[in-house]
Amino acid sequence: MSTNTDILEREGHAHRPSGPEVDSFYHLAGEELDHKFCRGLGCFAAQRLDPERWRKAIAQWPPVYCLGKCYAAPSSADVDVEPVIEIRCKEPIVLAGVPGGEVRALRDYGGYRALERARKMTPSDLVAEVETSQLRGRGGAAFPAGRKWRSVLDQASPVKYVVANADEGDHGSYIDRFIMENAPHRLIEALAISGHAVGAAKGFIYLRKEYPVAKANLETAMEEAREAGLIGDGTFDVELVIGQGSYVCGEETSLLNSIEHRRPEVRARPPYPFQAGLWQKPTLVNNVETLASIPWIVLNGGAAYAAHGFSTSRGTKAISFASLFNRPGLYEIEFGIPLREILEDIGGGLKTGDFKAVIVGGPLAGAIHPREFDTPFGIEELAAVGAAVGHGGIVAFDQNTRMIDLLAHIFTFGALESCGKCTPCRVGSRRAEVYFWRMARGDKLKPDEREELRAILLALRKTSLCGHGSGLGEVAQSILSKYPQEVPLCLA
Repeated sequence: MSTNTDILEREGHAHRPSGPEVDSFYHLAGEELDHKFCRGLGCFAAQRLDPERWRKAIAQWPPVYCLGKCYAAPSSADVDVEPVIEIRCKEPIVLAGVPGGEVRALRDYGGYRALERARKMTPSDLVAEVETSQLRGRGGAAFPAGRKWRSVLDQASPVKYVVANADEGDHGSYIDRFIMENAPHRLIEALAISGHAVGAAKGFIYLRKEYPVAKANLETAMEEAREAGLIGDGTFDVELVIGQGSYVCGEETSLLNSIEHRRPEVRARPPYPFQAGLWQKPTLVNNVETLASIPWIVLNGGAAYAAHGFSTSRGTKAISFASLFNRPGLYEIEFGIPLREILEDIGGGLKTGDFKAVIVGGPLAGAIHPREFDTPFGIEELAAVGAAVGHGGIVAFDQNTRMIDLLAHIFTFGALESCGKCTPCRVGSRRAEVYFWRMARGDKLKPDEREELRAILLALRKTSLCGHGSGLGEVAQSILSKYPQEVPLCLA
């Protein structure tokens, strides 16, 4: 009888040819990061802190969004310092040992105790612990992790995969970056645990090219784990795949196409990845912070994890502040804290004056007006005001920011990064970008143009194939509805 590993070897996944039609999709293919400047949302917000660096970012082609250095925005690939990393919750879970890189090496990490315990459990019992924990994905959709794991476990296929989505492209977020740089074994151990839970012998880490230090540290950690017999022992192994510059590859089906060296357009669903993911086999995809909670859950139990948190947001959450804050950095916090306390007490308020808006969770999340700052920090609670927890990156905008300029900037990014698979996003994002830039220059749209723009934004929200197009529509709706005096385009 063939084993899972035997089948993987016969499928020959080490050979995944690409070609011009694939490579041309990426804007960093063949590009070095040296001397590159970032034009992500955090850098846009902080452009007045270093106008010359921002000017270079705007003039540079191809553009870079984002370098994961939002704490030092406007940022450059050539300049880096480690941010402040602090624990602001009762007990650290995902950032334990991350400040100062205290658990970077295997000897300091202390071995894979959680993996050892997990392998003594049945897959079903292990998945049940994740279900009990009420852990939800720490990305855009906040999907229950246990439900996703159970769905993959229940598939009858002899070949399955697990994938760590380390394409942390949401501007303002550098959480996954420092977990991978300073605690790489936590991610590798979590992947091995997830493989045992769902019946997968192979895992992949899809890492964005903009994180070269994370790449080096993960490679070292994988070598340490193999030498110690913790992975690559015929039971489970991990492969590192480096992205070549595409925000949409953070969407799981686009990411899977990229790993297969196919053009990474978003796939229509169903089938879902848990049914037909990598090479049409059942596949579990979680992002890095989600997986970073797994070893703690295995060692302490799902109920102990669920005891942390608030409402339907259980556990803890890592957040990251961009550089306009007085205390930019990476913090692990409790859910349920009022957003105002996060912004003013932990983040220290802004260096440049009063808040005008905040975006949490990336460039395609809704803006939060200061009158909404008393909202508790929770998944459903932020959704109720048209915002999101998402990855947890927090970008603030001061009174110098014109909201029409912000919209134009976001739509330039969105149009550039559209995969082109669906018409609303491929055509609509570019058309809306043109209109927003005209408005930013002071042009008045004609009645038929205003009607067209309203129709485009509605189509983006309602008919896009994935969250990229719908997110563009949502952030536009949010800004237009909350700042009508600046962008007078009523959306019925």
